[in-house]
Amino acid sequence: MVTYKRVGVTVKSGLEDKCETVDTIVSILQDAGAQVLMDPKRIGGLDCATDLSDYSNESEIDLLVVIGGDGTILRAVRELSDCRIPILSINRGRVGFLSECEFDDAQEWIPKFLNGEGVLDERKLINVIAMRGDIEIISGFALNEAVIAQGTIARLVDLKTSVNGEPLTTFHADGLIIATPTGSTAYSLSSGGPIVHPSLDAMILTPISPHSFSQKPVVIRSDAKVEIQVKTKLKKYQDTKVVLTLDGQVYVALEGDDIISITQDKRCVKFLRREKDTFFGTLRDKLKWGERVD
Repeated sequence: MVTYKRVGVTVKSGLEDKCETVDTIVSILQDAGAQVLMDPKRIGGLDCATDLSDYSNESEIDLLVVIGGDGTILRAVRELSDCRIPILSINRGRVGFLSECEFDDAQEWIPKFLNGEGVLDERKLINVIAMRGDIEIISGFALNEAVIAQGTIARLVDLKTSVNGEPLTTFHADGLIIATPTGSTAYSLSSGGPIVHPSLDAMILTPISPHSFSQKPVVIRSDAKVEIQVKTKLKKYQDTKVVLTLDGQVYVALEGDDIISITQDKRCVKFLRREKDTFFGTLRDKLKWGERVD
């Protein structure tokens, strides 16, 4: 049985009633016997945090509680220097596919989690490197997806794509999404991609509004190496930009002939869950499956 004694708390920056929400969660954690440490970037200076210490890095905590929606979770994952620290997500966003516990259920479930009743759900990351000739212009990772698309106006781009060195196709589309199974229910889904169970070792290539009806989403092995070369010729007189975005939070402008390489990252992100597999329940809840449409 795993127990969590030192708990870090972070929160969505623009959350309404932030202080009241944080104060409620902190009280529940303290009543359950946890030492609570605050994220100084998001909570420092709030009245509810004046009597609490901050954590400077994840080595000081056993568990990170994230209050917010999926965007807040993605930000917290990006700031984690140690992916071995589990995340317990309290939903205060709109959809919350990655969240485990609704705010109204926190009183019931947080003490159970702290006493070791939860299970760890590991989610794979993808590693993304973009090269301009011999120069590395960005190196990072994504939990949901990497997106290569127009960054300013609606204009098709040409993205020459290969898998393990074998040519796949040149996508002539608004862009291309390279998603993890975790990200299959995010931007990829809204662009027509398949829902993939997060336990599968896979990557999903989903073109965004492709010009050809024959260019469809492709699911490949997670240990494959995907390479995308920007073949669109960017002319000075055109207001055209191609942008690489990681999880909707980190981005860099691309140029013609830039090459983006995507592989599976060796690290996993750990989420604390109530049950070993809650994915189908999450789909029914978040996508409103089974509800009557009037």
